[in-house]
Formats: sequence, C-alpha cells, structure tokens
Amino acid sequence: MNIIKKIDEMIEERSLLKHPFYQAWSDGKLTKESLAGYSKEYFQLVKEVPSFMAPIIEKAPESVVKELVENQQEESDHIKPWIAFAGDLGISEEELLSYSGLPKTRRAVSDLNELMDSFENGACAMYAFEKEIPKISQTKLDGLSEFYGMTSDEATEYFKLHTEADIRHAASWRNILEKSSTDYDKLIEIAEKSISAQNLLLDSCFDEYC
Repeated sequence: MNIIKKIDEMIEERSLLKHPFYQAWSDGKLTKESLAGYSKEYFQLVKEVPSFMAPIIEKAPESVVKELVENQQEESDHIKPWIAFAGDLGISEEELLSYSGLPKTRRAVSDLNELMDSFENGACAMYAFEKEIPKISQTKLDGLSEFYGMTSDEATEYFKLHTEADIRHAASWRNILEKSSTDYDKLIEIAEKSISAQNLLLDSCFDEYC
C-alpha cells in the first residue's frame, strides 16, 4: 500500500477527534477549568514544535530547506497566539511559561522529539502529527464558539491559523515521504509512535482535568 494512504488510514483509525477529551470538547462537556488545564499541557508541545524541526532541517536536502525554514518560522510565530488563548482562560503568560507539564505530558513530548532523529523519520513523524490538525482546529473553533462563548481574536487566532497553515505544512511532509527511500515498515512504525504520543498527551489532559 502507498505509504501516505497507509498513514492516513492510521491517523483516521486513531483520530484525536475520537479521543474522550476532544469528544467532551465537541459535546460542550468540558469546564473552563478543564480547558485552562489543557492550555497548559498542550503548550508543552506547541512551544517545542520549532525545535522538533531543527534536526530535520539540518539534515534536509537543499531543495526543501527554504520551505521547511518558513514552516518552522510559522510554528514559532504561533506560540504567541497560544499564549493569548491560555490568557483568555485565565492562565497568565508567566504561569504558562513557568509550567513544565504533567508526567504523561512530558513523556508525550519527549516521545515525539525522539522521532526527529533523521530527515525522513522526522518528516514522517511530523506528517502524522500535522495531517489532522486543520480538521481538529476547526472542530475546536466550533466548540469554543457554541459551548464556551469564546469567540474573541485572543481565544481563536491560534486555531484559525492552524485550519490553514497545517494544510501546507502537511503537504511539505507528504512530498518528502512520497520520495522517501526509507524502509516502508520503519516509516509505519514512526507514524504509529507519533500518533501514540499525540494520544498520550490527551490522556494526560483527560486523566487530570476531566
């Protein structure tokens, strides 16, 4: 089976939108305190994404470096909108920046980081991470508006940006994977680990804040 088709099937099968935490979000069953806790946990991932990309870019062929550097800069620029989202939930920037995450959160971020050990492995891990984000971001926006009364620019900018940006970012990773010479089974293993780490982060949020 084509590597992209297989990874897409894996992402759909273990979609984060099927996770109890995001289902509660979409059903309007989270409290503002739950969302505030989530904003602190997920920030541990948001702030690390640019550094995830650094070793990939370092090992990338010259033909894709410019595109990936631009994507990395976008990820860096998206940190402030997340801080604004947390601020709308009552979490100050100082509290957010000083917080280091629950044990499962830290493990999830570490597990993702460990997948960035080569150009193609990293591209695979990032594709499995970013492919579903546009759909997830729109679902989050819908829930924030319908159930939680959060419609301000501060509350929504991060998610609005990601309904569009990660379509382009995922396309960059997909183009790399389509030309990959890495063993098929190895890439499937990397994708599985990436998806597992993402679900682990939501497990962390669900266990602590629901």
